[in-house]
Amino acid sequence: MLELARDPKHLGADIGFVGVLHTWGQNLEHHPHVHFIVPAGGLALDGSRWIGSSHRFFLPVKALSRRFRCKFRAGLCELFEQNRLQFHGSLQQLALPGAFRRFLWELGQKDWIVYAKPPFGGAEHVLNYLARYTHRVAISNHRLVAFENDRVSFRWRDYAHGGKKKVMTVSAHEFLRRFLLHVLPGGLVRIRHFGLFANRRRSAALERCRALLGVAACVDPPQPPSLRCPACSGIMLVVERLTRGQLHFRASLTLSEPRRCGDDSS
Repeated sequence: MLELARDPKHLGADIGFVGVLHTWGQNLEHHPHVHFIVPAGGLALDGSRWIGSSHRFFLPVKALSRRFRCKFRAGLCELFEQNRLQFHGSLQQLALPGAFRRFLWELGQKDWIVYAKPPFGGAEHVLNYLARYTHRVAISNHRLVAFENDRVSFRWRDYAHGGKKKVMTVSAHEFLRRFLLHVLPGGLVRIRHFGLFANRRRSAALERCRALLGVAACVDPPQPPSLRCPACSGIMLVVERLTRGQLHFRASLTLSEPRRCGDDSS
């Protein structure tokens, strides 16, 4: 997108976008995908003006598809040469250099599809949706239903059948396996910024964009007054807010735990 947008035949502008990695589905299985938020326009290459995209499309999807196919194949080839690809099962034959080169050639003979669309419900709706995933874990407490007989029950939405709400029960071991699928390896960043939003140029670039668009900078909302500890007068931090239902659920778990020998806690 950065390269295609800079091409004068298309947009002729520097653009910026944000990518958010999302690895889970409603059933906690591994479903890695990346959401990208892209403003509909960018800065002219000389920084003199803001260039808005066409109201019909942002960038031509056919050109995007060809560029994406080329870069994806080049990336696969580089990983193969660095011996960083693993082939299992029916793919083991691709470990041979000749077979892999033939595979890449076949990929190049097919049309690839890049699907770009305007946001449902507007830009604010998309931002609110993605904001719920930037600093969350794979499942929130309110979806947990029960933990009985070494089995965990949780609510999920079956989008394959019209988004119907269901309850799934799995063993504790399986629940932990699914949950830990979404703990990112060290060094892997969940949120990435590109182009105008890249860390090294974001402040100056966004200030220029706001000036050209006549938009004021966002002001952080006022912070609530600090909570003080009644015992030591130190500042307390809000770690978590619990609903009445969550308090009831945790209390029921505590009461159901067997007391250990020598445990005098009440």
